[in-house]
Amino acid sequence: MAVNLVNVEAVTKVYGTRALLDGVSLGVSEGDRIGVVGRNGDGKTTLIRVLSKLEETDTGRVTHSGGLRLGVLTQHDSLDPAATVRHEVIGDLADHEWAGDAKIRDVLTGLFGGLDLPGFPQGLDTVIAPLSGGERRRIALAKLLIGEPELIVLDEPTNHLDVEGIAWLAEHLRNRRSALVCVTHDRWFLDQVCTRMWDVQRGTVHEYEGGYSDYVFARAERERIAATEEAKRQNLVRKELAWLRRGAPARTSKPRFRVEAANELIADVPPPRDTSELMKFANARLGKTVFDLEDVTVQAGPKVLLARLTWQLGPGDRIGLVGVNGAGKTSLLRALAEAARSQGDVQPAAGKIVVGRTVKLAYLSQEVTELAPSLRVLEAVQQVRDRVDLGKGREMTAGQLCEQFGFGKEKQWTPVGDLSGGERRRLQLLRLLMDEPNVLFLDEPTNDLDIETLNQLEDLLDGWPGSMVVISHDRFFIERTTDKVMALLGDATLRMLPRGIDEYLERRRRLAESESQRPAAAAQKPAASATAPAAEERPAAPVSAKDSRAAKKELQRIERQLDKLSGRETTLHQQIADNPTDFEKVAKLDAELRELREERDELEMRWLELAEDA
Repeated sequence: MAVNLVNVEAVTKVYGTRALLDGVSLGVSEGDRIGVVGRNGDGKTTLIRVLSKLEETDTGRVTHSGGLRLGVLTQHDSLDPAATVRHEVIGDLADHEWAGDAKIRDVLTGLFGGLDLPGFPQGLDTVIAPLSGGERRRIALAKLLIGEPELIVLDEPTNHLDVEGIAWLAEHLRNRRSALVCVTHDRWFLDQVCTRMWDVQRGTVHEYEGGYSDYVFARAERERIAATEEAKRQNLVRKELAWLRRGAPARTSKPRFRVEAANELIADVPPPRDTSELMKFANARLGKTVFDLEDVTVQAGPKVLLARLTWQLGPGDRIGLVGVNGAGKTSLLRALAEAARSQGDVQPAAGKIVVGRTVKLAYLSQEVTELAPSLRVLEAVQQVRDRVDLGKGREMTAGQLCEQFGFGKEKQWTPVGDLSGGERRRLQLLRLLMDEPNVLFLDEPTNDLDIETLNQLEDLLDGWPGSMVVISHDRFFIERTTDKVMALLGDATLRMLPRGIDEYLERRRRLAESESQRPAAAAQKPAASATAPAAEERPAAPVSAKDSRAAKKELQRIERQLDKLSGRETTLHQQIADNPTDFEKVAKLDAELRELREERDELEMRWLELAEDA
């Protein structure tokens, strides 16, 4: 039987006139892996701070098992600014001691990319004071994971981690024996790590079994039952009024309802978006040209981030852009944005960017645009426009869109100066969408947004007709809102990844393995090779510029074919679902589906071959 580590009994915590926790009782046992979700401001951080005894309760009590070893990652670290990374993370261990510890090596490599901390100026001997908030947070996380806590409590651990870092952390936590309580808006991470969910809502905590996906189904069922109960209550009120007016009530049979299985909950829900319909609408709004890049070189100072890039962002394209930090994702968007703002007059260091004449770009950068603090939320939105056309006949007023983004009627009259960082981020995005752009660049749009707001944003973007490029470390958000994933792997090239982020992680893993083996291979070479390399060791002849351009054009043609095949596969799946009892028709459709898959596999292999030449 699992040992109970923490008990929370009838806890109440009030701030001002608002009860963030109201009579909450729950517990954490050995082996628990609990994800905490809820809207910003509903009390997630307060709950884990109370649970960790970092804050006192107003009523109730929190008890820890005797000698509980607790590790907590808060949003504000307690690192000594004058200390070095070595002192904070490794302590007094000698080099041979910590380097011989597999766990320490794993943590340093997973969070920093190598034992020598390649991103830090003096490696382990870097002083903490001048480091950024993201770097300090990774140091605090490394310090916690190298320890041996029985219970790990994490508040937004994926902030400031890239896709690789998040994947590593998920695997690391799955392999640990420690119990875990984690607040995060990263839904992929919750699904990978957690086996229970706590949903904090209006002072109460609802518990669910399973990860994030299970929680979504269970919550939908709970809310459906609650809505049914409310409808029954309202119906009883109406009957009561009718009886008072007419006398004795007529006999009525009780309404029957049943609890439906999770898959029945979504049986009549349409696909997230009608890609072909949105593509038609995007073509109507944008024409044939959006952004065409020809032999473009993007630089940050003297450093070349992208070299001789030939690429096309077409009407209706929805691209997820991933890559290592510093590879040039944001720099690429900035170069495109500058060309769009100047209608092609501002060009990159080399090459040419052609901008479509009808392009109307909205660019959500990582910096939050400052607005007058005295301006009300609704006024800030109405400054842009009173109504917005969302396409396909959908139209919303500024107030309605505010509500969809979590600004209720009362919140709409809050001064901008009183908003939190996440609320300002929401307002910034809202103002961009109100301007009815036909091209969207979103650079880390999920920063500071809670899961409910992310769901609303994804729902809005599903029906948004136009071209879109999204940079995000939130894997769930990229997979939910985009159709293709492209990557900057740090080698000054942009590559399409047919298998998405899984393929990106595989490529990065292979690259790291080859780099780790390179020194060993170099040491094994005979001394004579330094002066007279063997024929097989000589570098291959470089690809000519003409062949490179031809390869890039062929790549674009293959990408268009892959898009068409994907659309046809979707249609075939729908036809099979629509004719489940027509076995002859299903067999024909299935045979066609298999042929399409074989054709797609061949195209993807050809794409990978051409990518090397390009």
